[in-house]
Amino acid sequence: MSESEAGRGTTALVTGATSGIGRATVLKLREMGLEVLALGRNAAALAELKAECGATPIEADVRDMAAVTAQLGDRPVDILINNAGILSTRARFDEIDPVEIDAMIDINLKAPMHLTRVVLPGMVTRKHGHLIYLGSSGGRAPYPSMGAYGPSKAGLSLFCDNLRCDLLGTGIRVSEIVPGRVQTDLYRTALGAEAAKATLYDGYRAILPENIASLIATVISLPDFVDVSRLEVFPTDQATGGGSIVKFA
Repeated sequence: MSESEAGRGTTALVTGATSGIGRATVLKLREMGLEVLALGRNAAALAELKAECGATPIEADVRDMAAVTAQLGDRPVDILINNAGILSTRARFDEIDPVEIDAMIDINLKAPMHLTRVVLPGMVTRKHGHLIYLGSSGGRAPYPSMGAYGPSKAGLSLFCDNLRCDLLGTGIRVSEIVPGRVQTDLYRTALGAEAAKATLYDGYRAILPENIASLIATVISLPDFVDVSRLEVFPTDQATGGGSIVKFA
């Protein structure tokens, strides 16, 4: 992919890079010839990713911006893919642990905002860049037992809209990818790995991380005067509004 095809971007930073959508995206972007900085907390998984595709590992928690910026150094980031996110619990709001509220707001909303603030000045100076955020259908419609997760993703969505207003005329693109059910480890903490598999995926046709990675690659590859501002993608068998999903007969 030429620089013009990728909005002149050659270096991408992907958060939550060690599993699910993040890992699939790192592999896809490396296939496209981009230099990829893979940010995650799992040192072993980052090492495997480096060996597999040549991505540059950045071992850090997205909430620790000092550690992230120290490892980034003065490397320019042309494409930022804010993928890291958690759904640490599924509980009624009157039963949720306040610690979980903070965790979801910190990782799903505050971390992308702070990381954007780190890389954005360089993009503005260079007059090009692409900011990509992994939202959620849970941030666009109410779902049971998502009283903290949903608002964190809704806030991220509005942040994208505000960024577009602030960055108008800079040449920087802002894209939000909004998936429905994707077969990842997102629910692992809230439900447990086996329960999540049995409840959410067995017998269903969920979107795969590779599908989302392909969409991200397409959004990046469009000419730099074309910005996909928001892209919602659902399994064919899922409808919005309460998360209705059916098993395919």
